[in-house]
Amino acid sequence: MLIENLISLLSGIALFLFGMSLMGDGLKKVAGSKLELFLYKLSNTTPKGIALGAGVTAVIQSSSATSVMVVGFVNSSMVKLRQAIGIILGAVLGTSITGWIIALSEIGGGGTASWLSLLSTSTLTGVVAVAGILLRMFCKSLTKKRVGDILLGFAILMTGMSIMSDSVSFLRESETFTKVITEFSNPILGILAGTGITLILQSASASIGILQALSVTGAITFDTALPIVMGISIGAALPVLLSALGAGVEGKRAALSYLVINTSGTVIVSAVYYISGIFVSYPFASSVVGMVDIALINTIFRLVTVLLLSPAIPLVEKIVCRVFKTDPEQALDNAEIDRLEDRFVAHPAVAIEQSNAAVCAMARKARKNLSRSIELLDSFSEELYSVIQQKEEVIDRYEDKLGSYLVKLTGKEMTSEQSRKISLFLHTIGDFERIGDHAVNLSKVAREIHEKHIVFSELAQKELNTLVSAVSEIVVHTTDAFISGDVALAGRVEPLEQVIDDLCDEIKIHHIRRVQSGDCTIELGFTFNDLLTNYERIADHCSNIAVAMIELAQDSFDTHEYLNDVKTNRSEEFNRYFAEYDERYKI
Repeated sequence: MLIENLISLLSGIALFLFGMSLMGDGLKKVAGSKLELFLYKLSNTTPKGIALGAGVTAVIQSSSATSVMVVGFVNSSMVKLRQAIGIILGAVLGTSITGWIIALSEIGGGGTASWLSLLSTSTLTGVVAVAGILLRMFCKSLTKKRVGDILLGFAILMTGMSIMSDSVSFLRESETFTKVITEFSNPILGILAGTGITLILQSASASIGILQALSVTGAITFDTALPIVMGISIGAALPVLLSALGAGVEGKRAALSYLVINTSGTVIVSAVYYISGIFVSYPFASSVVGMVDIALINTIFRLVTVLLLSPAIPLVEKIVCRVFKTDPEQALDNAEIDRLEDRFVAHPAVAIEQSNAAVCAMARKARKNLSRSIELLDSFSEELYSVIQQKEEVIDRYEDKLGSYLVKLTGKEMTSEQSRKISLFLHTIGDFERIGDHAVNLSKVAREIHEKHIVFSELAQKELNTLVSAVSEIVVHTTDAFISGDVALAGRVEPLEQVIDDLCDEIKIHHIRRVQSGDCTIELGFTFNDLLTNYERIADHCSNIAVAMIELAQDSFDTHEYLNDVKTNRSEEFNRYFAEYDERYKI
């Protein structure tokens, strides 16, 4: 008898979890990407964030899923941490809706009004199941099929709930079970039990469902249910924390805030209730609770948590920021990009200064990343490779933010000098970003060299070292000229770029000869050419930046005309610099 009931209970749990998953997936598919859009576009205030978090969670039936989604938004800088905490608070409340759906199975039982009996578990489940099957099997519309999945998921969930309730009903006569359940009225044991069940099931809604199923035994009192409900809220944080394992600092902070919110709610509510219970005798404390009562306890607990912690969002933010401290360099990255505030757009002079600081920071980061890639070619390490990829994301973020910010500025009334600066920034941020891209390309070549154990001939390596020195110098000249606004220094870039072009051509010829003579293989040749191409392109982008500086300083901008003029009618200064670099970088 006991084994049969245990098997029946496990079957009920399996159907319950499957039904919940099917219903949640169907709801998410019907809603499409609109839920995500709502979350990161319409959560600019705390009340909006809470309302949206609650609404989305009520739809997808999972606070963990909503919070995991939010962790992703925070990690990709789509949502600020403070906004995310508001959404998570809403998710904490929204997940209580599942308990009310489950409680429908209690409606229509023993002696209820005849019209309500139509809403009994068996009637409701049967009607919903038939509707779901019809939609799933006979409708061609994908949306209607998904609605069918939602209805079938609901029917399976209710069937599982019914099986669970029936399988544990015999326990109402068991003194042992009653004694064990009574032990959970101890707040610590109850909270640990709720946390443990949820850690196993990975779902607060499922844990509440099982507690509601056990309530048919008549052994669950208010004092037993409350600590278990509080423990369930803490256990629900595990999936969110797991989702942040590969996230950045901001993503980890968002995930931790979910645990902080639920733990804080549990500590505050339990402290108030149990301390006040010393002085006040609550008449409902030992009352037996049913499915509806548990749904109500869960909702009230979560609502109280949200009301108490909403004003404390800045404090929650401070706590999680203390636990996961930002890397000083990352903090500097964020501080520099945060200069570009929209409120400065109405004041072009200030906005241009902020933009200049951001572009200069971007230039330094591109230069530093190139330096890292060159170092990686000499001595490969996974740690340095990862840093290069991370810093490239920062450089890309600079270009995106600067591009949109500068476009906003172009619509404002400005002096000719201010317009010239805006034009210079718009013309150069793309080139700085591309230098960063080529640094990443070089890091990938470095990984290939390391993994394939590629070794170039002594002569080939010597030629590459000469080219690297020339490229490093042109990048230094370009970034220094841009940051200082030194047009004279920018004038040294084009002669050096011409030397680098000639150098690449000469090295390619030498390389072909080595392949023909058998000193170098074709496979090595592909890797060698990748290096040459990236170095040559870096020099080209440096040339573009220097030309933009020179041309805009003369109130004109025509790269092709300028370059044709420079190369056709070489000035004495150009020839002097060219001769200097040509001599320095001979191979």
